[in-house]
Amino acid sequence: MQVGDILRKKTARVATVRMNETVGIAAQLMRASNISALVVKDVVRTEGNTAVGMFTERDVVRAIAEHGAAGVNLKVSQLISVQQLVSCSSTDTLEHVRHLMNKNHIRHLPVIDNYSLIGVISIRDISTAFDDEATAAARSVPA
Repeated sequence: MQVGDILRKKTARVATVRMNETVGIAAQLMRASNISALVVKDVVRTEGNTAVGMFTERDVVRAIAEHGAAGVNLKVSQLISVQQLVSCSSTDTLEHVRHLMNKNHIRHLPVIDNYSLIGVISIRDISTAFDDEATAAARSVPA
């Protein structure tokens, strides 16, 4: 199974935040969409759908733990490492993506095809796909 197979079953909208937004705004965006990660996009609009990082619930907690209430006023760019964007493509296998996530200790990956952001895949998406595959295989085995 490939990443694209999962993306076809998900909503097409990708939740993003710009680098110059605050932690507080990012947290509100995550809460409003009931998600735990946002793709961080560069402030420069000429780049189109260029992802430069991921901002997660862990980043919100880190900002507040290290800076107290003032952490909500930090810029997203102060908490992400743009040099370390880990991503995948829609043609990558779920096994490969799971390996990337485990190796990098992350739970969300932006999906980028032809330099364009097309979605996000989470460890939950992968786990659900493997569970669905196992259930379908069990049903097809004659009793």
